[in-house]
Amino acid sequence: MAEPRKLRMGMVGGGPGAFIGPVHRIAAELDGKCELVAGAFSQSPERSREAGASFGVDPARAYANYGEMIATERTRADGIDFVVIATPNHLHLPVAVAALEAGIPVMSDKPATATYDEALELESSVRKSGLPYGLTHTYAGYAMVREARSMCAAGKLGAIRKVAVEYFQGWLSRPVETTGHKQAEWRADPERSGPGGAIGDIGTHAFHLLEYISGLQVTAINATLRTVVAGRKLDDDCSAFVRLSNGAAGTLACSQVAAGELNEVRLRIYGETGSLEWRQQDPNRLIVKWLEGPEEIHHAAAPYLSADARAVARVPPGHPEGYLEAFAVLYREFAGALMAWKDGAVNPLPSTLPGIEAGVRGMRFIDRVIASSRSERWVEF
Repeated sequence: MAEPRKLRMGMVGGGPGAFIGPVHRIAAELDGKCELVAGAFSQSPERSREAGASFGVDPARAYANYGEMIATERTRADGIDFVVIATPNHLHLPVAVAALEAGIPVMSDKPATATYDEALELESSVRKSGLPYGLTHTYAGYAMVREARSMCAAGKLGAIRKVAVEYFQGWLSRPVETTGHKQAEWRADPERSGPGGAIGDIGTHAFHLLEYISGLQVTAINATLRTVVAGRKLDDDCSAFVRLSNGAAGTLACSQVAAGELNEVRLRIYGETGSLEWRQQDPNRLIVKWLEGPEEIHHAAAPYLSADARAVARVPPGHPEGYLEAFAVLYREFAGALMAWKDGAVNPLPSTLPGIEAGVRGMRFIDRVIASSRSERWVEF
């Protein structure tokens, strides 16, 4: 029996100077299920061709813009199977809708769109198309995040009472967006980033982890946004209290002006009988503490883990896997869903893979945080 061919992907964005584009390519190709064959990598046709050459893409398939790529690829016998969106936020909606209307599934970087209204429009397009749509909330791909999620779902901690999630970076502690720093420039520009600064860039990750692991939903939020660096147009720091669907309380904090921090993602969940803690900078360990019992350290790939956690491990215990591997888990799951969809499956995305629902809730989070901060009061989610 012949081996199934690799799924062909076309990337929008991710050209010269981009961080996330190469990450998408490496992650998508890691498990040998996908290959980058086309792209509109930059708004400059010349730079798009340069990027295509660096990725090993046929020059004829390094397009001047995403419209040209979608129109051409949909007519090719060997056309792309899905579109990867690795652009600044303001292009997420138009690219996704153009692909979906052309009958091409989508894998998008987060957040789903630039605004909440756009997210609702995208949700409508996804539902109408019936096509697979995935969202790369990277941290959902870590084995020990899956283990924490399974423990909460199984009620091993008892009823959840308190959740605390933090995402701290320090790279925007100075106004680097004014120095020609490409990644900082668009993130600090409301025309390209949307109305959320730190809350859109990293706050949505923290929010997604809170709901993804706990299995609960935020029902109300009381947030304070700050713009610490003078002259910056968007927030760079956020502190919030949240109420959860089971009556539990939580805190969510994110900052890109936490000087000295690199990429400190930390989540703690407290139940009636125990608690857990996970840090992205030590991703292969999950700390579990019991009200009556010894503290435990659970290791990635160990045989005692849940099936969900074991399923995403590629190497034996003690062989660390990190960010790229977690990213690749999402692409592996998306590839499996896409193949199932090609075989006629309806709604084939697994529950472990973030999709349009996570995208809409993430944009609602930004909308509600801004509303709460402006009103200086609690708002319903």
